[in-house]
Parts: sequence; structure tokens; C-alpha cells
Amino acid sequence: MRAERIRRLCDHATPAFRRWVAVSQLVVLGAGLFLSAAACADVAFPGAAWEERDPAQLGLAAATLDKLAERLGGRGCVVKDGYVVKTWGNQSEKGDWFSSAKPVLSTLLFFAIHEGLVESVDQLIADFGWDLSPKDRAMTFRHLGSMSSGYARPEPPGAAWAYNDFAIQLYQKTLFDKVFAARGKEVAEAAHRLGALGLQDGLDFTGRHRLKASVRDFARIVWFWTQKGRWGDQQVLPQRYFDEYMRPQAPKDLPQTVPAETDDYLGIDSYGGGSDHFSDAGPGVYGFNWWFNDTGRLHPHALTWPDAPRDTVMSLGARGNSTAFIPSLNVALVCADGDWGEVRGGDRTAKMNSALKLLAEACGYQPEPVLVTGVLKKWHPVTLSFEGREMSEAGEPNPFTDARLNVAFSRTGRTVLVPGYYTADGNALESGGETG
Repeated sequence: MRAERIRRLCDHATPAFRRWVAVSQLVVLGAGLFLSAAACADVAFPGAAWEERDPAQLGLAAATLDKLAERLGGRGCVVKDGYVVKTWGNQSEKGDWFSSAKPVLSTLLFFAIHEGLVESVDQLIADFGWDLSPKDRAMTFRHLGSMSSGYARPEPPGAAWAYNDFAIQLYQKTLFDKVFAARGKEVAEAAHRLGALGLQDGLDFTGRHRLKASVRDFARIVWFWTQKGRWGDQQVLPQRYFDEYMRPQAPKDLPQTVPAETDDYLGIDSYGGGSDHFSDAGPGVYGFNWWFNDTGRLHPHALTWPDAPRDTVMSLGARGNSTAFIPSLNVALVCADGDWGEVRGGDRTAKMNSALKLLAEACGYQPEPVLVTGVLKKWHPVTLSFEGREMSEAGEPNPFTDARLNVAFSRTGRTVLVPGYYTADGNALESGGETG
């Protein structure tokens, strides 16, 4: 898909730009070959316990993993090719994963669809006996999984973004009380569901069905996601659910909910937070409770984590209970009670981006030289993002007086020179940043 768009862009590009595209296509092709090789390579799965490997055996930089563990703190582990290559803290201690349990809810939804208990992600929530208001009767599981349901907010389903823990409470209660009609542990640990992962310490659920698990058991769930539903020689959950739904579901242009009091008219209470809290950065980068490395409403010209591979996926939980996995590198990171920082899309100085950068660097990842964003069609803006040296508005050399970036577009003998401009961290209007 991307190669075809690049070819269309080249129809109106200069020879120099075409040369750059040729190089970039080699980079993309190389990444594609790497992906194919990773998919075809032998991938290990833990038995009664995780098997450990020295990082160097799998081509990883041990010193960089040490920096990552020191940066995050808490307790965690890194899994590469199905082997644990780094651990820190107590691996068996169970803790509440807070909002990192939300993608587990979506995974259980996929099981429910696979088992015929739910028609599809677009089935109406009202079908399960909830007395929804007229405004909310069009609400579906997809809306709940993308934080656009409108429950307890003024807008109808699909009309606005709100990180909404009252809607997540409706999500979990629909799944456990209506669809499965069983408690969380019984549902999740069934042998044909997450029980197939051979959990060491077992899963517990709070009264709100937030997941409590050890680092080494949650790492099994993350590895299950990384392998798109496969465990050993068994496809426990069809891969198509991950191919179709492990991508952003909240549109980039989805507006933020308007300020309003929470209207919990069903009296279901909250999963843990408010009906509009935590982050407004989700449009363009959120779907079925995963966070993705893409451009978003608040950072249209930069990836969520600029120094991480494009296919990086995260689950984000309060108090530093978060996970990340990168399918192209076949690596996963799980850390409880860690210092992950906040979601600051496009900000290279953010703690989250720095941690993911270390994880990728440990695997030998090198970023692409140019990021192309935008719709590659006539009359649509396209952004070419070049990685340059770190500079400061008041520094020497100065980005305004000592540096220049021009892009020449030529067609039928006419050339248009478009100057680039310096915006510090790429989001200076919002952040007030002066370096980048």
C-alpha cells in the first residue's frame, strides 16, 4: 500500500526526490524482508516457565537493556523471540495492571465473537439488555473499545473522543455479566482462552474486573498479542482479529468531548477514573484499548513515539503499569510500577519515547531517514519529516541563521521551491519547546 502511494507521489516529483524514494523503497523493502524473516523464524513459547537467554545470543545489546531497566525501575522483563533476555524486580508478585487490563477486555471480546456469543464488534450494546438512553442506542462494542461511545457524556456514539472509565465499566459489565455470565478469572483462564498460555501464577480480577497478574504472566499475554493469537503450534484466537483490529479505531479528526458533568444514568460506577480524564491524545492512535505509533489529532506530523518503530503497540496503565511490543522486532516489554511518564505524542524528550527508543536500540533498530505523512492524493497536504541534528532557538549553530531545508517540486519544466521551517520539538505551539 505504501509503495503504491509513493509511486503515485513520484509522478509529480523531482529527480532528486525520486532518487530519495528509491533509497527509501530499499529501506521499506528491507523492513518488509525483515518482517517476513521474523514471521518465518522459529519463535519460542514458554512451558511451565519462561526460558532465558543471554541478550548477546539473540543479537541484543545487554548494556542498553540495563539502561532500560534502570530508566523504568519497578519490576519488569523483556522478551525476544520468545525468550526472556532481561528481568528486574520480583517476577512473581501480583499487582493491579489498571488500564493495561483494557486490551485484555478487547481480547476477551474477540474470543466471544469467535465462540459465537457476540455477532461482531459492531453489535449494539442495547442487544444485551441495557436500558440505554435514546442518544446511546446506536452504541457498539467498537465504540466502547475506541473511547467514542458517548456513555455518560453529552455526545452520541462516534461523535467525540473521551477517555472514559464509565464507558469501560459498561464494557466490562457487558462482557462478564451479560455475554459470558461468569466472573473474570473463570472467563479468562478457560483452557480454550488465556488458560492455553500456561500461566504460572494465575490471574485475579478486582471487583471492577481490572486484571491482577504477575509480570511473568502478563508477559505471556503480551507475547500472545505479539504473535497475533498463536501459542506454540496452536492458533488459539484467529489471526484476523489482530490483523483487523490491532490498529487505530478512533479517527484522527474526532473532536474532544465538550466539558460536562458525568451522567452515569445506568448507575454502574467507574472502572477507576472519570468519564473524560487521563489523555485527550487518542484520536488517530487508539483502538480496542491499545495505543499505536501513528500520527494523531494532536501531533499530525509526528508519530506518537518518534524514536520507536512504526508498528510499536502499547497498553497503558496508571501508576506505571504498562507494556509495549514491536512485532517487526519480535520483542516485548512488560513493566509494573515503572516510571513510564505520560502520553506526549511526538515529543522526543518524553520518558515513554525514551524507554521505547532504548528497547528498539537494544534490538539494533535504526529509524527511517524520512517520515512521509498525509493523504497522497491531489490537493491533500503531504509532510516529509527529516531527522536533523539537535538544535536550539538560541544555540550555535542557529536553526534560523545557520541551517536551511528546501524541497524542490518539479513538473513539465516548472519548479516550486518549498522552504522547511524549524519548530523545536515538532510541537512548539502546544509545548512551548525551544529545542529539538
